[in-house]
Amino acid sequence: LLVCKDLGKHLLEVEDLLQKHGLLEADISAQTERVQALNAAALKFSELEGYQPCDPQIICNRVNHVQTCLEELEELAAKRRKELEDSRQLWTFFQEMEEAEAWIREKEKILAAKSCGRDLSSVLTLTTKHKTMLGELGNRRALLHQTMKKGEKILAKKTFSSVGIQEKMRQVCLRWKKLEEITGLHQQRLEDALNFFQFSAETDDLVAWLQDTYRIVSSDDFGHDDYSTEVLLRKHRAVVEEVEKHRASVLALRKQLALLAPDHRQEVDIQIRVVEVEQLYGEVAEVAVLRTQWLQDALAVYRMFSEVHACEVWVDEKEQWLEKMVVPEELDEVEVVQHRFESLDQEMNSVMGRILDVNQVVQQLVDGGHPSSDEVRSCQDHLNSRWNRVVELVENKKVQLSSVLKIQNFLLEC
Repeated sequence: LLVCKDLGKHLLEVEDLLQKHGLLEADISAQTERVQALNAAALKFSELEGYQPCDPQIICNRVNHVQTCLEELEELAAKRRKELEDSRQLWTFFQEMEEAEAWIREKEKILAAKSCGRDLSSVLTLTTKHKTMLGELGNRRALLHQTMKKGEKILAKKTFSSVGIQEKMRQVCLRWKKLEEITGLHQQRLEDALNFFQFSAETDDLVAWLQDTYRIVSSDDFGHDDYSTEVLLRKHRAVVEEVEKHRASVLALRKQLALLAPDHRQEVDIQIRVVEVEQLYGEVAEVAVLRTQWLQDALAVYRMFSEVHACEVWVDEKEQWLEKMVVPEELDEVEVVQHRFESLDQEMNSVMGRILDVNQVVQQLVDGGHPSSDEVRSCQDHLNSRWNRVVELVENKKVQLSSVLKIQNFLLEC
């Protein structure tokens, strides 16, 4: 058994042989104690004084022979154990290499079957799974490195043929290198897909924002008075600021598209999408400018109407007073009325300035092609007509006052 050349053909067989060898070593150990006891007893006979049943030299030779045989047996057992343990190391190495190859094959199948996702959510999920696999790859790399060291130690001992060991190490190293290349390529594809779907999502968000903004800036609500129009104009200016802030995002689309992987950036749909965003932004910006002008024109109209109303209230009041006023004939009463007309002249100068401002605003609106030009012009004409009527009444009353004053002065002189 101790000189048997069977060192096992796989790890389980070697483990079985080691177990049997352990039993044999235990038996040798037990026999060693027995032999040593017998040798000790035999040597006592060689030391007897007087009668000796056997030649002491024969006893000593016999004891030495048995001891030598026992030592040779122990040496053979130790040698056999070392050979079996070396064999176990060898088959442990091959088993670990087989496990590594099986793991590599499994990951190759997974990577070959993996897609890169159909949307942003699926790509993010696959990216998370890929990161987990990268962690497993790192752990397996460390284990493979340890196994390779075991193979190098076995080769250094030169106990077994190096051909099978070196070939196995070469094969596994090549497959491992290929796996890392596949893993790197798949990671790059995931990153490319992630960039593409993020770009698509950002583009979709930008389109949605532009569509909402277009509905806002194309509104036909311009308010119903100066206050409501001012509120709308403030809100619109805030929208215009947001539109301007998004200009950089729209201009950056081309650069972002150029950074995508070739198979993604060359897709016709995504190129059309970018053009649509640029066109939609241009429309939004253009309509926003128009709405700013329309709101400003509406505000100018409402302010003009408000100013016209204030002027007409004053005109109504003065017109009624002038029509009802009777020029007195007494000198002292004439002087009182004359003082009133002096105050009226100051008021008229102030109102005249306001009416001139109204006329200037109306002219600007008409020249600018305001849609309410006819209504504005009609309002202007009505106010100017009323104003001319008041001016005419004032002039008539002043003429009457002047006539009365001349008469009174003539009478006084007489």
